[in-house]
Amino acid sequence: MLKIRKATPGDAPSIAAFQVKMALETEQLSLDEPTVAMGVEAVFKDPSKGNYFLAESGDRIVASLLITHEWSDWRNSDVWWIQSVYVIPGYRRQGVFKKLYTYIKDLAVEQDIAGLRLYVATENNRAKQTYESLGMNSEHYAFYEWMRK
Repeated sequence: MLKIRKATPGDAPSIAAFQVKMALETEQLSLDEPTVAMGVEAVFKDPSKGNYFLAESGDRIVASLLITHEWSDWRNSDVWWIQSVYVIPGYRRQGVFKKLYTYIKDLAVEQDIAGLRLYVATENNRAKQTYESLGMNSEHYAFYEWMRK
């Protein structure tokens, strides 16, 4: 049975480990583990930075994601960004992200959030298919960035 819940500070080590794995897997990027750990802990110390949510199977954390906030003056409401999604390999393609997404979307509706957004690596076709199957689209915007190395 899969359970979705808001993460607590005690979950930080698992979340940080997921982020290190995700970066290596999706971008072949080796992250500095202490920096990632501090980054995850910063979210728990300052909830304005965001909120983590987890999927658990029994007492095992099998997935996590981060919600951050963007103010939309057009809508006079927040837009939530889904970030840092990670599902452990043995639980992929089993509806884990769908259950997390549904939970987040229901929260967004309850809290009168304007919408949900996320970004995905351009070559990650499997993820794109998943997001589209949940009713998300990429029709309106292209994503650009500048990142300090």
